[in-house]
Amino acid sequence: MNEYLAIRNTDLKISRIALGTANAGLAWDGANAFRMLDRYLERGGSLIDSARIYSDWVKPEVGRSERVIGGWLRHRGHHDDMVIMTKGGHPKLESMTIGRLSKEEIETDLDLSLRALSIDTIDIYCYHRDDKSQPVEELIETMQSFVQAGKVRYYACSNWSTQRMKEADSYSERMGYRGFVLNQALYNYGSTWMKPFPDQTMVTVDPEMLNYHANNPRNVLAAYMSLCSGFFHALDSKGEQAVAQSPYYTKKNLELYDAIKSVAADLNTGITQVLVAFILTRKPDMLALIGARTMEQLDAAMDVINVDFTSVSF
Repeated sequence: MNEYLAIRNTDLKISRIALGTANAGLAWDGANAFRMLDRYLERGGSLIDSARIYSDWVKPEVGRSERVIGGWLRHRGHHDDMVIMTKGGHPKLESMTIGRLSKEEIETDLDLSLRALSIDTIDIYCYHRDDKSQPVEELIETMQSFVQAGKVRYYACSNWSTQRMKEADSYSERMGYRGFVLNQALYNYGSTWMKPFPDQTMVTVDPEMLNYHANNPRNVLAAYMSLCSGFFHALDSKGEQAVAQSPYYTKKNLELYDAIKSVAADLNTGITQVLVAFILTRKPDMLALIGARTMEQLDAAMDVINVDFTSVSF
């Protein structure tokens, strides 16, 4: 499997394992956060993913993740060896059905992100959600204005439908814009057979979306929750009772657990490596967004590059 991916019509060449940072400021903070982020780079990683809202669900701090990353970037003094990706425009947590993608709202989020991260330009900036009441044309023009202002290098989307991405592509092509460079969506080994995810604003990859990305390689799929929210790990260590309330708890996913264990035993590896390999062996080439609470979990995910999965048919 390829360890890095060059996004077409950009100067971006990024590691296919991206580090999600919802745990920044919670599971790791201060010197521990510096060590975690340094370790990710040491292991060959180069794409760090955050969001303005990470992790506001834990009171009272807001913008916690970007605050941690910004402190680390100031400590290092540069970020020319990595790509910083963050997201804005997430609905308020108490009113998830009300969109926040007006130009004023998204620019407010963007400016807060730039300040927290202590950088002048964000490498990849994403709409964290969509608002279908707003024309795609206006949303693309908003992102283009950020590019022209030098605040954003490239832009992307998260939790958009395939149809809306197609509309964005068509408009961008007509206008001569680069358009979206990637799409963050929920995809992993168990997502096809899971029950509906509790947060209905999250978009799960389906065959139509996979076909879209196969035919539109300029827009790369970045699979979030690539470790299945810890479902298979908890099933393995604690048994079915511990995961019975999980949306992943279905008959098919219990069968997949047996398959995961079989592959792991055959290759002398672990559940984490099998789950990440599922993403990295897909076609078209895509990214695996991984979260890690500990250094051991991070190392386990990065170890996938050292395992030969060519004999495995997922």
